[in-house]
Amino acid sequence: MNFGKKIEVFYDFFINHGAYNTVLLGLRNTCIIAVLGLIIGIVIGTILATIRVLPKNNIIVKILDKIAGLYVSLFRGTPIVVQLLVFYYVLMPLMSLHLNSVAVAVAVFGMNSGAYISEIMRAGILSVDPGQMEGGRAVGLSYSTTMMKIIIPQAVKNILPTLGNEFISLIKETSVVSFVGATDLYVAFNRIGSNSYEFMIPYIVMALIYIVLVVIISIFVKIMERSLRKSDKGM
Repeated sequence: MNFGKKIEVFYDFFINHGAYNTVLLGLRNTCIIAVLGLIIGIVIGTILATIRVLPKNNIIVKILDKIAGLYVSLFRGTPIVVQLLVFYYVLMPLMSLHLNSVAVAVAVFGMNSGAYISEIMRAGILSVDPGQMEGGRAVGLSYSTTMMKIIIPQAVKNILPTLGNEFISLIKETSVVSFVGATDLYVAFNRIGSNSYEFMIPYIVMALIYIVLVVIISIFVKIMERSLRKSDKGM
């Protein structure tokens, strides 16, 4: 195995044939899908978690709780690639929607992440001392205001490392968006391998890029955790 020759072939296609443009596009799409998917997931997950911890005092709350439970079961019970295929090739034609593959991936990843984050957020909310809710209600705050201003911020602090893990999972799972025609890191490096008939170096470089992204996210999460601990000590 001539490793040096393999590197030369990869360099030739990456630089001289302009494959770096496809890699940059794939990296951009990977980050867009993961970041926007996480943001959508946090919004959906927070709403679902709040519904599921509400006191079941009336029929409306009970119905919403059942719907939230069904949503979580649906998205946690099917593979992300199946969700992508169903949304892109079944639901979009039925609803006459015209979205590009990246937008579809963002929507599906966001909805999928929302199901997982809802359970993470629910655990975070339940980990907050019940006295916090009682204290908020005692000073005249409504249930929703107490939840949004007191309970959820504390829950987010408790689940921050787990949210970081969810972000890392989203980064890695974007490799399946090629099923709906989106260009991500996997597609970019696979094209280099297919055109050069040499897959070893492209796949090694692809793996290294994923590792770098994960390390950056891990460092960012640790910085946020440290910052939150300092703010707690300063209170």
